[in-house]
Amino acid sequence: MIYCVEDEASIRELVVYTLHATGYEAQGFADGKAFWTALEQELPELILLDIMLPGEDGLQILKRIRTNSRTADLPVIMVTAKGTEFDKVIGLDSGADDYIAKPFGMMELVSRVKALLRRTQKTSAAATLACGNLVLNHDMHRVLADGKEVVLTYKEFELLEYLLENRGIVLTRDKILDRVWGIAAEVETRTLDVHIRSLRHKLGASGDLIETVRGVGYRIGEDR
Repeated sequence: MIYCVEDEASIRELVVYTLHATGYEAQGFADGKAFWTALEQELPELILLDIMLPGEDGLQILKRIRTNSRTADLPVIMVTAKGTEFDKVIGLDSGADDYIAKPFGMMELVSRVKALLRRTQKTSAAATLACGNLVLNHDMHRVLADGKEVVLTYKEFELLEYLLENRGIVLTRDKILDRVWGIAAEVETRTLDVHIRSLRHKLGASGDLIETVRGVGYRIGEDR
């Protein structure tokens, strides 16, 4: 089941129709209130979420989704008329898995839905990953650096987890953007660099474990 939260009836109906035509179960909602009511009854495989909604907006809904243990891991694609880089970064940093700006083609939307479902339906990550004094627990969504808990944004957590999963391996910028932000997210390389700098700062001394490989990408190094 895919939920589409979109206040414009023509767009909502077209999205639901297209998803049905391509083999997906889908249901549309005009606002957050109707969406939350449905969510209490059934959890979807993926959520298409517009930012500009009456009452509770898409970013507010997304934050509630990510802070609720029952819904925190649901894949979310933000769908919005806004297309600036700032809005993309805000949406992705708030926990969106992908971002598509209006106007968009229905086949492009279906392609992104398929790509995101492939990514999220892979085997779950190991519960705990570690390097030096840095420990990440996937199930608890918790990070410890030198024994102290570190508060990370949703994307910072995903980025660190991906690096730890590939400890000692150099990951190219393209691979990281593909895995953490999604193939079609169109996040520029400098956005990744900003997240790396933020991670290093928040992790303190353990941030030195994140190495820059010039002209290639990043890796989590060996214990120091």
